[in-house]
Amino acid sequence: MSEFPEGLPCWADVTLPDLEAGKSFYGALFGWTFEEGPEEYGHYTVAYSDGHPVAGLAPQLPGQEVPPAWVLYYASPDLSATAARIREHGGQLLAQPMKVGDMGSVLLGWDPGGVLFGAWQPGRHRGFDRRNQPGGFCWSEVATRDPAAADAFFPAVFPFRARKMGDGDDMDYRVWNIGDQMVGGRYALGPDAPSGAPSRIDIYYAVPDCDAAVETVDRLGGTVHTGPVDSPFGRMAAISDPQGAGLSVIDLSTTKGEPPPVEP
Repeated sequence: MSEFPEGLPCWADVTLPDLEAGKSFYGALFGWTFEEGPEEYGHYTVAYSDGHPVAGLAPQLPGQEVPPAWVLYYASPDLSATAARIREHGGQLLAQPMKVGDMGSVLLGWDPGGVLFGAWQPGRHRGFDRRNQPGGFCWSEVATRDPAAADAFFPAVFPFRARKMGDGDDMDYRVWNIGDQMVGGRYALGPDAPSGAPSRIDIYYAVPDCDAAVETVDRLGGTVHTGPVDSPFGRMAAISDPQGAGLSVIDLSTTKGEPPPVEP
C-alpha cells in the first residue's frame, strides 16, 4: 500500500444509525464487501473493493447528534502539529487527537466556515488502497459559503498550493496541489445553492456507469440531488443514501468538453 504525503486525502468514512442498512446500500451500489471490527472500536466496518480497503462505515453512537454524513481525512505525519495549526488559523477541534490502537491516530475539526474534516496519522491502517477506479475514492472538494475562510485556512494547515480554475466569472473554484499532484478543490456555494445546504466536503467515488448507479440509488430508496450530468472530468451525480449521508458518484471514463484552464 502506498504512502500518503501530508495533506493528501487518505481515507473517508460514513457515520450511520443503521450500519446493516448502510452495508446493504453501499454493497449494492459499489460492489463493496465488508469486514466488521471488534466491539472495542464500536464495530467500525471497513469496506473493500476487490479486496482493497476503500472506505469505513461507523455506527452512530447513542446520543450522537451529528446527522449521518461522510467525512474526509487528510494524511498527517504529526497530529499534534496539525491540531495546533487548526487552532492557530481559526479552526476548531471536534475531537482531539486520539490513538486508535495500533491502527493509527485521528482528529476531527472544522474550518472557520464550518466545514467538517478529519486528519489521520497512519499506523497499521495506511488508508485508501484503491483510487481512481470503480469502487474507489477519486476526488474531493470543499463546498463552502465562506470561500475566503477556506482559502486562508486549508493551505495554512496542510501544504496545499491553491490555483484558480477558470476565469472566475462563472464559478469561484480553486484547485489544490501538493507538489505537482492535484489533490482536491474548493468551490463557493453561490446564491442559487439550496438555503439549507451546509458548507461541507463533497467526496467522489468512481463507478463504471453513472446512469446505472443512479438507477441503483433510486431503486434502493436513496435520493438523487443532481445529475447525471456530463463534464470534462466525467459523468457525475450527487446522491444521498437512504439514511441521508451525501456522496457523489462519477464515471471517469465518460467525459465531455475541455477542462477549464488552471493558473500555472
